[in-house]
Amino acid sequence: MNTQRTFLDDLKYKFKHGGVAIQLIFANAIVFALISIVLVFSKLLKTSDTPVNVMNYIFSMNTEISGFLKQPWSLFTSIFAHYSIWHLFLNMLFLFFSGQMFTQIFSEKRLLPTYILGGVFGGVFELLANLIFPAMQSSNYVVVGASGSIMAIFFAIAFYRPNLKVNLFGVFPIRIIFLGLMFLILDFLNLGSNDGTAHFAHIGGALLGMISIQNISASKNIITRFQNIIDRLKNIFKKKSHLKVKQGGNVRRESDEDYNLRKKQKQAEIDKILDKISKSGYESLTKSEKDILFKQSKNG
Repeated sequence: MNTQRTFLDDLKYKFKHGGVAIQLIFANAIVFALISIVLVFSKLLKTSDTPVNVMNYIFSMNTEISGFLKQPWSLFTSIFAHYSIWHLFLNMLFLFFSGQMFTQIFSEKRLLPTYILGGVFGGVFELLANLIFPAMQSSNYVVVGASGSIMAIFFAIAFYRPNLKVNLFGVFPIRIIFLGLMFLILDFLNLGSNDGTAHFAHIGGALLGMISIQNISASKNIITRFQNIIDRLKNIFKKKSHLKVKQGGNVRRESDEDYNLRKKQKQAEIDKILDKISKSGYESLTKSEKDILFKQSKNG
C-alpha cells in the first residue's frame, strides 16, 4: 500500500539530507519561532516583561562589557537569533546561496565551524568597538543575527575564488570579490551610525572568512583546528562500545578504534562518490556506487 509523505516527513527528510546549510537554516528558524511564540503570548496575556527579558537574556548579546559578562553564552546563542521576520528571511536567503557555493568549493565539514567562528568573531568585534570608540559606548545596544557568520562564509569564498562570477540581482554578472568589497565599503561607511545594523560584526565575520582560507590544507588552519575541537567533543558523547552484526547472526562487540576506522573509511567512500556526482553527474555512477549511496541514504 502506498502512503503519501506528509509535510512533516518532507521537513524531516530535508533536515536529514539537505546538508549543513539547510540544517543551519532550520536551527535559525526554530529559534525565531520560539522567540516569536514567547513574545506574542506575552502580549496577548498581558504578562510582565519577564518572558521577553528571558529571551533577551538567552539570545541577545549585550555590547557593553559589564552586561556581556553576565551572559557570555550570548556570544554563541545570538548568532542563531532573529527578532524580525525580514531579518531572518534575508539572512537565511543569503545563507542558502552562499552555503551552497561554500560546500561546492570547500566541504560540508568546514561550513559549521566557519559559521560559528564567523559569528563569534563578529561578536568580539562589537565588544572591542564598544571598548574603544565613544560613539559605540553611548549607543549601548544588543546584537542578534547570523550576519557575521554569513559574512565569514561569503568572504571565505570571495578570497579563495575571487574571479568567480555571480549574478547581482539575478541579472548583472559580477566577480564575487568586487561584491564582497562593496559590502565591506558600505559597512565601513556606516560605522557609528544608529541604523540598527551591527556593522562591526559584519567586518569581524568577513575577517574570519579571509583568515579561514590561509594555509587551508595545514593542520594549523583556524577552521581545521576548531573542527578538531568539535570532533573531540562529539567523541566524548559517543558510546564506549558499539555492536556489530556478523554473518550468521553472531554479534560481537566492536572497539571504539575499529568503529571509528570503519566509519571513516565509509565516509571517505561516500565523499568520493559525491565528488564524482558534482563533477560528472549522477548518471556517471556505476551500479555499485548507486547501491552504496542508496544504502547510505536509508541508514542516515
